[in-house]
Order: sequence, then structure tokens, then C-alpha cells
Amino acid sequence: MSTSVENRLLQLRRLGQSPWFDYISRPLITSGSLRRMVDHEGLGGVTSNPSIFEKAIGSGTAYDREILELAHQGCSAAEIFDRLAIDDVRAACDVLAPVYLGSGGDDGFVSVEVSPKLAYDTEQTIAEAHRIFTAVDRPNVMIKIPGTKEGIPAVRACLQAGLNINVTLLFSLSQYDAVAEAYMDALEERLRRDLTLRGTSSVASFFISRVDTLVDRLLDERLGATDDVAERRRLEGLKGQAAVANAKVVYERFQSHLESRRWQLLAAAGAKVQRVLWASTSTKNAAYKDTLYVDELIGERTVNTLPESTWQAFRDHGTVARTVDKRVDEAHRILRDLAGMGIEMEAVGARLQREGVELFARSYEAVIAIVEERRRALLAAEAG
Repeated sequence: MSTSVENRLLQLRRLGQSPWFDYISRPLITSGSLRRMVDHEGLGGVTSNPSIFEKAIGSGTAYDREILELAHQGCSAAEIFDRLAIDDVRAACDVLAPVYLGSGGDDGFVSVEVSPKLAYDTEQTIAEAHRIFTAVDRPNVMIKIPGTKEGIPAVRACLQAGLNINVTLLFSLSQYDAVAEAYMDALEERLRRDLTLRGTSSVASFFISRVDTLVDRLLDERLGATDDVAERRRLEGLKGQAAVANAKVVYERFQSHLESRRWQLLAAAGAKVQRVLWASTSTKNAAYKDTLYVDELIGERTVNTLPESTWQAFRDHGTVARTVDKRVDEAHRILRDLAGMGIEMEAVGARLQREGVELFARSYEAVIAIVEERRRALLAAEAG
């Protein structure tokens, strides 16, 4: 691997951003590929979700031996999937352990999601987060909890208990604000109980590409309803702008939280910054640059979790420069212009969060079905 290839990803770290990999699988770990990414490409963490496990378990035979062993133990498909996922996350945590230790516990996390079927159940989410945290049994595991109305109190409770939490499926400024408040609430409660703050880590996962996908569709609807040339020009000019503008306004709010007296007191007591994590950063529209959602959101105390195609694209031709806090006034203007067209980002965010929970829930059901199919096929092949 050439120095120039290495430098693009490593330079992200020098600009304060940690690149995480939005994928996990048994072969990625056992082949040594994950370790090479840590050693040579600046990999700072790994994220997973039901969709990712669906792809990983559904392709190839890497999980067949363990599926068969667990089937012989009488495990259901759901129990088998749980064991497979926990084993992968634990193994990935071990690969990332040098990053975790070398950063003083600031980076090197592996995220695993509480079942999205629990997204609207606070108490069950809390119980499941504790179960997974205990089962993985690694200090650098980070439990993903959706930032729904019911998820926020679960986030607060789990952080108070000292779990590392990745708050996921955030799409709007108000959703982000609720997460930032929950984090500070939890740390203040730990202080009141004379508990350390140094071991508790969190990220707020703010989704990017899905915003443009939905907003562009809404703009197209408005384009289809007008023949006014000036109006059409304004609508066309807003396409592909919403996601980055939305994220930059969130980063501006993130910075304002760090400047608050409330945060300064927590930081003085040893609290770690709840970094903003940019999620869903592959471009879904072929007309947009394939590294758009990395290039435009680089800055201090951020994470960008990249799927494989985006990781390779950025490594090859990404643009490395601090951008996340540039042209923020323009970002506000774009959001105002969208609001003037009747496209309110709070409504967009609420819809996308709801759809995101549904999508992950369907992926969860799909991965259980895949495991059940493999379980039956392996048992039948063995018997036949």
C-alpha cells in the first residue's frame, strides 16, 4: 500500500476525525483485514446494525460451523444470531483494543445494536443494553440505542450505569439536542453519586445521505407541480444540499454545548466529549460525488463511519480539509430556503427516524430468517 493511499485516511485523524468502518463480519476479522485497517489506515472503530449482519451472515459459509453447533445445543434462530453477533463484536473489540488503550479510552469502539424491535420500549431497551454489554464483556463495546422519545431515557439510564452508548438514528437538530442533554444529565448524576466519569463514552450518530434522499424526492414533487421558471431554478438549486447543511448546523450546536459552563464543569471532572458521528455517509445518488458526505464533514471531535465502498473511494480520491465548520451561514440559508418551500427539517427528521426504526426492524427479522434457513439446511445435510 502506498504512502499516499495511507495518508488520506490518516490525515483525517490529524484533523480530529476518527474513521470508523460501517461493516463487520467473521471473515473480515479472521483474515486479518480488520487488523490491517487498524495498523495501516487509521481505523478507529467499527459499527454494526441488523442490515450489516444480514449481509455478513447471508453471504458465504463462514458461520455454518457455529450455526450447526448451536443448533445441536437446541438454540433457536434468534438465539443463534445473538451468539454469532456477540462473538463477532467481541473479536472485533479485541482487534480494536490497541486503539482503545492507546487513545486512553477515547476511541477504538465496536458498536452493536439493541434489537430495533425495542425502539419504543424504554425498560426493555435498558435491560437488553445491559445484557449485551455484559455478554460481550469488553470495555470498548458500545451499545447502540435509537434516539427515539422512548430511547432517550434508556440512553440516560445506561450512561448513568457506566455503559458506552452510541445513540443512533438521529436526523434533526431537536433529536440531537435531546441526546446531548441526556448525556450531560447522566454524567451529572454520576457526579452526584461520586462515580467516575472517565470510563463512560458516547457518540451521537447523525444520519446524512437519507436526508438528501427524502428531501430531493420532496423537491421533485414540488418541481412536478410548477411551471414557473424561477421557482424551478430555486428548487433545482436546493437538491443535494439539505444533508450537509443539516449536519453543519448540528455540528455548530455541538460546539456551543462544549462552550457552555455546564459542559466545562463536567469536562473538569474528567468527562469525555460525546462526539458527533456521521452515519449513512455513502451517496445514494450517482450524480453526487461518492465522497461528498466525507469531504464536507471533516472536523475536530467527530467520527465518520464509512461503508466499504466509501472507505475505498475516500482512500483513493477523497479531499482532506477541515470543512464541517465552514460555510455555516450558507447551511442556515439552505435550511431557511427549504422551509420556505414547505420542507421543514424537523418533520423530515421525525419521518426518517420512524422509517429508520422500521427498516432496521425488517433487517432484524430478515437476518433471523436467514439463520433459520441455514440452521435447517445444515441439519438436513448432516442427516442426509
